[in-house]
Amino acid sequence: MKNALDISEQDAVGFVLAGGRSSRMGADKALVELCGEPLVVHALRILHHAGLSVSIVGGRSSLDAFAPVVADIEPDRGPLTGVTSALAELSSRIAVFIPIDMPLLPPSLVTLLLHHAVKTGAPVTLASVGGFAQTFPAVVHRRCLPALQRELARAQGGCFAAFQEAANALSESVAVLTIETALQDGYISEPRLLPLDCWFLNVNTVEDLNTATALLHG
Repeated sequence: MKNALDISEQDAVGFVLAGGRSSRMGADKALVELCGEPLVVHALRILHHAGLSVSIVGGRSSLDAFAPVVADIEPDRGPLTGVTSALAELSSRIAVFIPIDMPLLPPSLVTLLLHHAVKTGAPVTLASVGGFAQTFPAVVHRRCLPALQRELARAQGGCFAAFQEAANALSESVAVLTIETALQDGYISEPRLLPLDCWFLNVNTVEDLNTATALLHG
């Protein structure tokens, strides 16, 4: 993969969103094991390998043994509360968010999105695959916080709509990078050779967990 950025020199940190109810899984997703390791470990590893220091937002179990934990200001209202909670505590300019249940994301994708966000100053940077923009991973600038808090108070939509509204409030646009092009041009690597559409698999159920396990076992 092409050398995109020395992240250690950038004013950015990573957050794992772990505030969901895990109702479809039937157990706390953060601690459900995939290939012998809890999902929280997989998520933390993705961000660490992208060169970021990492905290966990929310979580029903005691996760502070894995990383520092930021309290979710309004638990059970979806990932937007985790995003705003993290940004409210942020001392850096930029935050990178991934959910607890996307263990197949390649770290190089996070690095590429962060590189683009730093280079362009975009308020929010996302990826697209198959022509569809993905809500996460998301690289969000701290200046989006007021607009995101307003969207949370309005309770009008999820994170994707809130990201768009935050960018509009700044008279800017959400940046969306086409993953197929970035992969072809050598800006992303996936050593496990997983299909693109599998990178964004959400492990919400036991069936999803079995699918992820089968993919990682080749």
